[in-house]
Amino acid sequence: MLESYLTGLLVCGGIIVAIGAQNAYVLGVAVRREHHWWSAGLCMSTDTLLLLAGMFGVSAVLLSMPSALEALRWLGVVFLAWLAAQGFFRAASGREGLSVDGAGERSPRRVLLATLAVTLLNPQVYLDTLLLIPSIGAQQQSAATFVAGAVTASVLWFSLLAWGGAALSPWLSRPLAWRAIDGTIGVMMAVIAVHLAVGTPATA
Repeated sequence: MLESYLTGLLVCGGIIVAIGAQNAYVLGVAVRREHHWWSAGLCMSTDTLLLLAGMFGVSAVLLSMPSALEALRWLGVVFLAWLAAQGFFRAASGREGLSVDGAGERSPRRVLLATLAVTLLNPQVYLDTLLLIPSIGAQQQSAATFVAGAVTASVLWFSLLAWGGAALSPWLSRPLAWRAIDGTIGVMMAVIAVHLAVGTPATA
């Protein structure tokens, strides 16, 4: 059972660590301290639900509905392009440096809705959590232990993003730093949108 747990931990960890739209967004709200733990918690919760659903057979239903994945792909392209445009606009226009003691500019509701969108509008999320990871889990001695390891990897990774981004915030007091951050996030979102548009989904 320990082997199944470690396999789930390593497989899921290797998949989600790659920087993608979801990770970039969580890191962005973390460095801005915009309700970042709520955002990270939502990512952990959706990963857990999707992994459990995959192990219980939703993957077979998803494979029978290619049009649903195609629709999600183009919705994802539009949403990521919008996030990229926002990042480029902030990088070009500039904004005030981070106020460590200040509250986030956006409400928790807006942050959570954007987190949910950047998570669920990426088809690769479904391919990973409903197809790829469960297919490996089905070969393990204990599928339940495998899922527990995969969920642990998600919790550890998003906790690290939320904590690490917030820990860096005291050093991000200069507007120039924000131009670099916003520009980098804009580029990442644009690249992922292009990958989705040409039919090569990026990582979650």
